[in-house]
Amino acid sequence: MKKKLLVIGGGAAGFFCAINAAEQNPDLEIILVEKTGKLLTKVGISGGGRCNVTHNCFSIAEMIKKYPRGEKFLKQAFHLFFTKDTIEWFEKKNVVLKAESDGRMFPITDSSETIINCLMQAANKNRITIVMNREIVKIEKNNLSEGEKFQLFTKNGEILQADFVCIACGGYPKSLQYQWLSDLGHSFENPVPSLFTFNIPKNSISELMGISVENAIVKINGTKFLQQGPLLITHWGFSGPAVLKLSSFAARYLAENNYDFSISINWVGDYHENSILEKLKLVRHEMAAKKIANRNPFGLPQRLWEYHVQQCTINIEIRWADLPAKQQNQLGKQLTAQQFLVKGKTTFKEEFVTAGGIQLNEINANTMQSKIIPHLFFAGEILNVDGITGGFNFQNAWTTGWIAAREISRISLSNV
Repeated sequence: MKKKLLVIGGGAAGFFCAINAAEQNPDLEIILVEKTGKLLTKVGISGGGRCNVTHNCFSIAEMIKKYPRGEKFLKQAFHLFFTKDTIEWFEKKNVVLKAESDGRMFPITDSSETIINCLMQAANKNRITIVMNREIVKIEKNNLSEGEKFQLFTKNGEILQADFVCIACGGYPKSLQYQWLSDLGHSFENPVPSLFTFNIPKNSISELMGISVENAIVKINGTKFLQQGPLLITHWGFSGPAVLKLSSFAARYLAENNYDFSISINWVGDYHENSILEKLKLVRHEMAAKKIANRNPFGLPQRLWEYHVQQCTINIEIRWADLPAKQQNQLGKQLTAQQFLVKGKTTFKEEFVTAGGIQLNEINANTMQSKIIPHLFFAGEILNVDGITGGFNFQNAWTTGWIAAREISRISLSNV
């Protein structure tokens, strides 16, 4: 009789596991179960509808630094399936990827539909059965006697059977309950949101929405969490790579503090508080006769520069030579350590990512198989692994999905 694999989750990891298992063992009967009425949702919205498939990085040592959680686990896994393998896999399906200047990789069509169609066509070609609007609420596997199968119970009362199960559901919907995973004997790191922007309510900085700086340093006060990079002012607060990376690495700390915290921003990342005072002294000498508001020595957007001058109550008509020492010092601090109170977060373009999931010490990184229950596998965001923005979360999905598929195929072909 045919062995049966049931994959839970119709996202990137679930599809990748199902397709690769089918390609490696055509005799497997594969059913993919999705709790909602939509498939590959994140693939569709990623990268503004272009799908950020992976990142143009071919060094495992460098790549794993982009994962706030799961770094050591992925170091092992990436030796089995990495960026180069992802690119080649899609190329064999006639999907060519391109790299942009920031390292993000997209299909050359600049359309996520290309990736969705590729995965759907591969699933159809391999006769994978897709069942939607079925929520799994319980899994049972009693004894490990020969020929025993998993029993999966759906919310509407159906019972499905399988020889292998790969759990590849993830995300952070509030209704999602993980008790059925705990009942299997697995422990779960409580999921919290990652990859979000900071809300700064009722602050005049929001009047500068749309303005960005290329090299800012954002630090969460009272912690070691800081990130450097582009920063964007929005109508609700701050966004941009520096903030998104910071939210990712500090995700659990910020959740514990109910997203009520303070930050300091260095708007001129090439300077610190002492070096900027030296720079200001030099500017006073070189631009002595020029008005402060008209001469911006740090390459900041003009409106942002005027904002900083006004925040220090400096007369915009004053010349550099006439700037009092007290206000000069104040300007230096304003530019390198401006303080903001953050109250709340906003999801970044619906590309929510979850920090949390199945504890990694309970999973074999070389097979994605549970160390507790044989023939039970995990892939994607259900694992306690998450990356920053830039294609890293999809690479985790492709890698873990492929590894799970390889092991399922190996076991099923050996009739174990």
